Parts: sequence; structure tokens; C-alpha cells
Amino acid sequence: MGIKRIAVLTTGGDAPGMNAAIRSVVRSAVANKVEVMGAFRGWWGLINEELKPFDHRSVSGIINQGGTILKTARCPEFKTEEGQKRAYATIKKHAIDGLIVIGGNGSFTAAHEFFKRYAVPCIGIPASIDNDINGIDMTIGWDTAINTALAAIDNIRDTATSMERIFVVEVMGRDSGSIALAVALAGGCEDVIIPEIKFDLGNMCHEIVNGNIRGKVSWIIVVAEGAASATEIANKITEMTSLETRPVILGHIQRGGRPTALSRDLGLRLGFEAVNCLLRGETDKAVGLCCSKITTVDFEFAIQKKETKAEQWYKLIKILT
Repeated sequence: MGIKRIAVLTTGGDAPGMNAAIRSVVRSAVANKVEVMGAFRGWWGLINEELKPFDHRSVSGIINQGGTILKTARCPEFKTEEGQKRAYATIKKHAIDGLIVIGGNGSFTAAHEFFKRYAVPCIGIPASIDNDINGIDMTIGWDTAINTALAAIDNIRDTATSMERIFVVEVMGRDSGSIALAVALAGGCEDVIIPEIKFDLGNMCHEIVNGNIRGKVSWIIVVAEGAASATEIANKITEMTSLETRPVILGHIQRGGRPTALSRDLGLRLGFEAVNCLLRGETDKAVGLCCSKITTVDFEFAIQKKETKAEQWYKLIKILT
């Protein structure tokens, strides 16, 4: 019977480049004579029948916009049998033959469970600033988030040097130190605290004091939000070293802003491939970039804990300090 109509949705946290992926999905589908329905607010859109037909013009002028025109939301109800039953009823009512889910680890976990229960063809496009999808090199939005945080840290470096202070900068990363590691390395930061590696605050303070004795007057430590609180770490450093330490929490500025060329390019390439996967009859998979090539990864593998090689990154950061 083939694929005649698909639905596209963005779920979980937003990421710069999602709109580029939406644009690519819609226009790639239309080029193949496939109708597209946009589901608003992620899984809620399927549960509550918040759908809208999308055509070529519907996605004009969005390629440079951050966020997602489809909106996004957390949806605890979709974890329940009743919630999934209502979503499936919407899919059947609107004759939707397949889903393209744009999101991160949690989104793909939900899509995988939904496929196992109802066998609705589903392809995932990895979009998450946490870069938390196993089996691929990077997610849409990760590069933009890094560059946003890096720009802030470059500015903080000026103040840290001028005022001879220690700064503890908190970046996003609930379960992953991916952003923190990349930013600490690119920003020439002196240390980084991430969930993957146990940190020794006493040893860190010892290094700070020794550096201060040698004439090192500024210090920047990057903290992933899931590993520690920048405010608490800054207070403890001040207490243990008697050196003035200030916390900076970057927060949600890392999610927004214009996507970089890399985030846009990735969204466009993966959107195109996701549509092709559905047309080929593939399902329960994510598309992604691996070793500079577009590939597919089974959802069951994609949602496993991703190896970040954090130890190697951390060692390099300390060598280059």
C-alpha cells in the first residue's frame, strides 16, 4: 500500500536546527507525493488531535529560526497505555502511515515503545543539545549550544583576567557532560566537572592555590548542571582558598538562538533521509551522522547510554591548561 501520509512532531527539549529538519521532512515528502501532517506539542498533538496539514509553503522562512514551529512539550501521559491508545486512534482516524519524531533520547524511547505496541512505522531524527544518542557522532543543535556557551565564556574570560577572579560557569547537561567538555576544551578553561567523572574539589582547590602562588590570576571552571551546582562549587572554592569566586549560570540561552551552519546542514540532511527511510519501508530506527556518513541506528541501540570518551577529553583539557 505504501506511504501516502506522514506526521512529523518535535518532542522533549527544543534544539536549534529543529526547524531546518521540519523543513526538510515536509519538502522531501511533498517531492515524493506524500502528504504531511504537523503534530503540535509533540506527543500531545497526537493524543489531543492537534494536527495541521503542511505543504511546501508552510515551512518557508524557518530555516534560520531557533526553537520549533511545531512547539514541543514533555508528555507524561504518553507513557501510559491510555495515552498511547488515544495517539493511535488519532493516527488511524487521519490515515497516517508513518511518523517522523524529532527529539532526543527520551523521545526515541517513547517512539520505540509505541512502535512495539502498535507497529506504526516510525523514524527518529536526533535533535538534542545534550548529544545523547548512542551510535551517532552528533545531534542537531549540539554545535549551536556549544558555540552559544563558548561565546559567553569568551566574554567571561575578559572579566576574569581583568578582575583577577575565579569563575564557575554552569552549562546544560543533566546526564551528559558533552557540552561542558566541548566548551571547556574550546574555551581553554582550567577545569570541568561532569556527571561521567568523579571530581575531587580538594585537589581542584589545591591546584588553584598553587596556580595563584605562581602568578596565575584567573581561573574558569565549567560545570555540567547534572554534576554539581555552580553556586555551591563557587562558595566552597571561596571558603577553601580565600580567593574570590563567582558563579555564572548560562541556563536556557544555550537552547535558543539562530542555528549554526552545521546544525542547519545536519537537520536538512537527516530530514531528507528520514523520509527516504519510511518510503523504503524502514522503521523503529534513527537516522544520524556517523564517521561523516548518514546512517541508521536501531532505536533499541540508539537509546542506550552513549559513550562520551569523557576520560580522554578530560585528560586533554588538563594537559592543555
